[in-house]
Amino acid sequence: MARTITEIQDDIISRITGTTELSSLNSTSKVAVWRLWTYIVAVSIWALENLFDLHKAEVTTLINEKAPHSLRWYANKARAFQHGSELAYEKDYYDNSKLTEDQVNAQQIIAYSAVVEQSKGLRLKVARIVNGDLDALTGQQLESFGTYMNKIKDAGVTPLVIESLPPDNLKLDMIVYYNPLVLDSKGNRLDGTVEDPVRNQVKNYLKNLPFNGTLVLAYLVDALQQVDGVVIPHIVRAQAQYGTLAYAAFDVKYSPDAGYLRFQVDKDLHIDFLPQSTIK
Repeated sequence: MARTITEIQDDIISRITGTTELSSLNSTSKVAVWRLWTYIVAVSIWALENLFDLHKAEVTTLINEKAPHSLRWYANKARAFQHGSELAYEKDYYDNSKLTEDQVNAQQIIAYSAVVEQSKGLRLKVARIVNGDLDALTGQQLESFGTYMNKIKDAGVTPLVIESLPPDNLKLDMIVYYNPLVLDSKGNRLDGTVEDPVRNQVKNYLKNLPFNGTLVLAYLVDALQQVDGVVIPHIVRAQAQYGTLAYAAFDVKYSPDAGYLRFQVDKDLHIDFLPQSTIK
């Protein structure tokens, strides 16, 4: 981005004052000859930097107009959505010249997006962050976002299914064999430093899954084995559901329809703790 004339001139002057060989150029008058020359040079550089910006914008426009849009383009464009702003005239981007960086960040409510290619059209899933966790857009936000995407999408991408859904629901029944020198029968640390580290690990694991990622039970077991005091974590049963469908059991992995999954209520994560000395 081009600098202002003042910024460029100040930079030139600071370099002159820092050069011993130019110490004779010390007049503070605004009309001193050497200062006038710095102004002339600064204007020339400013014009050149603006030409570079213009050239970059033209090349970017040409690339955007000619390159076919990929799934990644749709995902990136989804995250670029600004709730409350209009697109630049006949463009697929915003003119943020009158907004601060904080204002732009506040308008960009889409935290995660994923695009799935279907037999006909695309399915676009999005989510925002509320109180530190994923959440669906409100009805109004989704309506505005849908209008935005339908304005910028490629012609012929029909249908473009746009969804922001509540999380899929997960139920886990587990047995955790624990070291009684470290944990108590409820899974709390005996030294009192951490309450319920096993449940915390399970919930954090879900929160840290990539959006539209897959829950792999074996990987979850691996994560639980990192909890101090856990000897054997055993998942007895795993079930999940979304929409109006009933819970369905799965043995190996589960890909959430909404793009993420959570326990609807605390009792959906049921753990029986059994004492077990360390196995060598």
